[in-house]
Amino acid sequence: MAIAYTVEQYLNRHHVPYQVVSHPRAVTSLKTAEAANIRPALLAKAVLLEDEQGYVVAVLPATHHIKLNKLRSQMGRNVRMASEDEIAELFTDCETGAIPALGPAYGIETVWDDSLAGQSGIYFEAGDHEELIRVSAEGFVDMLGTARHGHFTSEM
Repeated sequence: MAIAYTVEQYLNRHHVPYQVVSHPRAVTSLKTAEAANIRPALLAKAVLLEDEQGYVVAVLPATHHIKLNKLRSQMGRNVRMASEDEIAELFTDCETGAIPALGPAYGIETVWDDSLAGQSGIYFEAGDHEELIRVSAEGFVDMLGTARHGHFTSEM
């Protein structure tokens, strides 16, 4: 599978230079970082959350876990993990579990963890389990636009 159409169109609309990084098939973020031979802290993983107001994509380093209570407090929302079926319905051009860390590309509210700031570059899923997209950290933050951010994770 190639880069997800939605992701490619979003990158092109935002004129963000990017590289596609191929790697052996891997289905967890830490295994993906290992397969791609990159530092796991540079891999931004996306987690789909939901509540009665709708969906939220939380973006955090592969080396971190979400502290849901902290995120709920910061957002003022009672978010919980979305189901695999919901993920499949929203990310129709992606393989299951390969959620790109670009919620705005899919029209989904996004929040990102401050631990991603200041990196030399950010990698994220291209929409399958064999390719990543690499962009500058500045380009990544620019693409997230007005997405909220804060500190809502802890290192594993």
